[in-house]
Amino acid sequence: MSADTIHDLDALLNHMWQDYLGMNPQARAVRDLFEARGERVVNDHIALRTYSLAPVGIEALARPFLASGYQECGHYTFPAKKLRAVHFDAPGRPKVFISELLVDAMPADIQEIIADLVAQVDPATTHDFAFCTSGRPWSVDHATWRRLAEVSEYAAWVAAHGFRPNHFTVLVNALETLDSLEEVNTLLMANGFELNRAGGLIKGSPVQLLEQSSTVANVVQVQLADGPLEVPGCYYEFAQRHPDASGDLYQGFIASSADRIFESTDRR
Repeated sequence: MSADTIHDLDALLNHMWQDYLGMNPQARAVRDLFEARGERVVNDHIALRTYSLAPVGIEALARPFLASGYQECGHYTFPAKKLRAVHFDAPGRPKVFISELLVDAMPADIQEIIADLVAQVDPATTHDFAFCTSGRPWSVDHATWRRLAEVSEYAAWVAAHGFRPNHFTVLVNALETLDSLEEVNTLLMANGFELNRAGGLIKGSPVQLLEQSSTVANVVQVQLADGPLEVPGCYYEFAQRHPDASGDLYQGFIASSADRIFESTDRR
């Protein structure tokens, strides 16, 4: 099913997962590893990236989820990376975490580059139900991409990949043969998966009510205006949620931890 024929949430989520697997085959290998242990993998959240310019800001990517019963639940800021994010939730569905680069906080030439990219987007397409997973809607060349990457790895990632899932997330609490995120990380590393070590293997703590880790994004080839380029693609995240004072599992995110998780797509 192509993105332009998707009109309901189940089809959208499935398309997002298939698109993600196409860019990140290691996610299938990770799931196979868990399923070989008899696990049923539950997705905690999906992450999307964009720029803070109309018509492609957070609101555009959130549109199909809000139309399908999701509610806006949390706001987060990342001053060092010049980002902000909102997370959306719906009963029985994976959370959706949408971030955007604060373009007006970028150097003048970067603002101009991003404005030129966004100007190539037909505003009408941003109302398509599956716009959030429609891919790259603009033309960009190597020199432009490299200039973006010099200033913001995030800006370069969006320029190369456009609108599609940046990562999916295994909910560690739903696993039955692994009791902690530390055990998950040990299993992954023993099977050859490289993990993001920025800020430590585990970001967050039980005291903060959320622990997170992630693989390092695999390298993929994208076709730019003047030829192919190898760039970081997608990664797989793992989250363990802890109960708050009332005994309910924490359902939000920790900005300081997410800040380091973003680095899973940095060039190495």
